[in-house]
Amino acid sequence: MTEFISDALQNLATPMILFFVLGFISTIIKSDIEIPQAISKVLAIYFMIAIGFKGGVEISKTGIDDGLYDSVLNALIIGVTTPLIAFLILKYIGRIDNINCGAISAHYGSVSVVTFVTAISFLNSKSIEYNGYMAGMMALMESPAIFVSILLVRIFSSQKISTLKSNYVDLLKESLFNSSVVLLFGSLIIGMIVGGKGMSSVKPFLVDPFNGVLTLFLLDMGMIAGQRISEFKKVGLFLGTFALTMPIISAVGTVLLCDAFAFSVGDTLLFSVLAASSSYIAAPAAVRIALPQANPAYYITMSLAITFPFNIMFGIPLYYSIINYLS
Repeated sequence: MTEFISDALQNLATPMILFFVLGFISTIIKSDIEIPQAISKVLAIYFMIAIGFKGGVEISKTGIDDGLYDSVLNALIIGVTTPLIAFLILKYIGRIDNINCGAISAHYGSVSVVTFVTAISFLNSKSIEYNGYMAGMMALMESPAIFVSILLVRIFSSQKISTLKSNYVDLLKESLFNSSVVLLFGSLIIGMIVGGKGMSSVKPFLVDPFNGVLTLFLLDMGMIAGQRISEFKKVGLFLGTFALTMPIISAVGTVLLCDAFAFSVGDTLLFSVLAASSSYIAAPAAVRIALPQANPAYYITMSLAITFPFNIMFGIPLYYSIINYLS
């Protein structure tokens, strides 16, 4: 407990997290601070390229080994089981309708790039190593949960979801070929091709400014989260509680799974953070196509205004403490 409090305070005292808080507060007090949407998109693209490229370079150094195959299997297990558990909790404990169960579980089974980036910053601050191919695992985990969640809706719904069949191609395209998946895997492959020599040529752009760009991006994310908090009442007590407890359930289960694979502390933390995170980019787009009847005030507010701030401020040090405790 003492270590968790110390890590949490240290995490909260980092410039990145404090700028997130600043962005959140600035929206609450109705400040006129504004970051253009085009810049926000550029920052997101920067992170996906930087993470994927660095991961590819690391793979080029170490080569493809059994650890990579184990990680792929682990990622797929998490990607399938997390939305299943979320769906069953929402349906049988929360008594939520099938459509919204599917929409919410798709978000909590998919992943958050920014939460992953913040976890990397946390590991770097503690000088804890992790495998570069974890960027590929993040991209791999983004899509399965969406398909599993839609399948669960079809299994549990007595009524047909006509939009799913007609939009299946669009759903497949949005899930497998959205910008984050293409950029992450594309950058990973480029990094594998060019290796360390290629990294040295782009290091001043992709490595050195990383934390500074993350600070600006989290300021923007804080403002967006602050804008969604006004819809908190629409979520309700159960869904609000779910948004705080589901990440912990996912993280603990993932830590136990990673222990069975004997992953390192760094890789285990990143896997647990990915399992605990919720999507607010890829999943919303896919859900709008497949489940247009679902209520965005539920899944967007839960993901962006509750789970995301919890994870980056308290969740990451909490999951790190759980890993140390269980090991």
